[in-house]
Amino acid sequence: MSFLLALVVLTGGLHGVVTRGPTTPVCQVGVPCSEPAVGAVLVFSHSGTVVSRVRTGAGGRYSVRLRPGYYSVQTASAPKIGSGIRPRQVHVTGGVVARRNFFIDTGIR
Repeated sequence: MSFLLALVVLTGGLHGVVTRGPTTPVCQVGVPCSEPAVGAVLVFSHSGTVVSRVRTGAGGRYSVRLRPGYYSVQTASAPKIGSGIRPRQVHVTGGVVARRNFFIDTGIR
């Protein structure tokens, strides 16, 4: 029993939604200018080492379990244009699965 409790305290994680945009060169009032990033692959690294990859599902939703600490986040494929994903760094607390949404800048202007 104490092993399971220790495991829960030692791991945490993140969940949320990944969106991407702008999706058109000109955004218009009443028309969405971003969309869920379905199928995007998020790469989580700690001290320069990749520790987890997760693919977004329906609605751009994702969930990942990670040990406590600070992680760099990027997409699996480097963007050809745009500034990439934001935020680029996240903090995971032990025993907590926190909501953290990401936005991928497509560079469309």
